[in-house]
Amino acid sequence: MLASGGGSNLAALLAAHDDAAYGARVVGVVSDKPGAGVLELARRAGVPSVVVAPGDFADRAAWNRGLGEAVAVFQPDHVVLAGFMRILAPTFLEQFPGRVVNTHPALLPAFPGAHGVRDALAYGVRVTGCTVHVVDDGVDTGPIIAQTAVPVLDGDDEETLHERIKVAERSLLVETVGRIAREGLRVEGRQAVVGP
Repeated sequence: MLASGGGSNLAALLAAHDDAAYGARVVGVVSDKPGAGVLELARRAGVPSVVVAPGDFADRAAWNRGLGEAVAVFQPDHVVLAGFMRILAPTFLEQFPGRVVNTHPALLPAFPGAHGVRDALAYGVRVTGCTVHVVDDGVDTGPIIAQTAVPVLDGDDEETLHERIKVAERSLLVETVGRIAREGLRVEGRQAVVGP
């Protein structure tokens, strides 16, 4: 799992992975931020973690190589991005082809990028939500695996709406990662297919 923040998605996945029927295990956590809460959460759960901070590398290409090397150590079947606020280079994605999935707080393809919640509010939508998708070399442009709608309520601001989206996102991520682990994931053009 790659994460930059507090670790609410990691906590949800850890709770699920304790059930043998779930089918997936978090084998490692990689963060780009030394002080990220996700690292402490991983430590308490006994999950190995590492920091690969961009400032420790000569340039972005070197950081992407270092990130790929760090992730490869864990020998993951899939790489889950949950609140990881960095764009991955094609060289990283080529190491794990069709096996990197991301969560996004909007109903893609609408409102991609770092400000999906704010952009949805500014546009005036009445329904937004969250997406789990396969990562490609664009920004939130990969094939969609699963989505959940979240209504925009009168009086919502970015914080209140984002909190409701996060609740839906955790549930969707746990369900989707479990299905991928149990049934497999393949990409056929623009379609992400979970199942045999």
